[in-house]
Amino acid sequence: MLESPSVNLPNLAPSGGGDIPYEQRADPLPFTDAQVDGFKEQDRWLPIANVSRIMKTSLPASAKISKDAKECVQECVSEFISFITSEAAEKCLNEKRKTINGEDVLTSTKSLGFDNYEGVLKIYLAKLRETEAR
Repeated sequence: MLESPSVNLPNLAPSGGGDIPYEQRADPLPFTDAQVDGFKEQDRWLPIANVSRIMKTSLPASAKISKDAKECVQECVSEFISFITSEAAEKCLNEKRKTINGEDVLTSTKSLGFDNYEGVLKIYLAKLRETEAR
């Protein structure tokens, strides 16, 4: 059986737990407001050039996209990805795993009510695995 693509979860936890890794602490500390404020919103968003390129592929060559439209889609897709990833990360944490895989993302999309994406994502995941197997 082929391994599904995976994402290693970064250790972005606040310090203060001594030499014990964040994942192994009995009571992981939440982020403080100061630490959350330390991240710029743009650091959490997909690059605008990538979003713009994807948007342009769905439109006729003569179509133009305003800066506001690009920024709106940038924020929306970034939040959507964060929402799905957060659910998948929580699932992995509950199962005491450190790596999010493709199946976790599929399960998360379905559990969050995005059932209409399930078929397309399963096809994409199968094609991705097929490509990686070559």
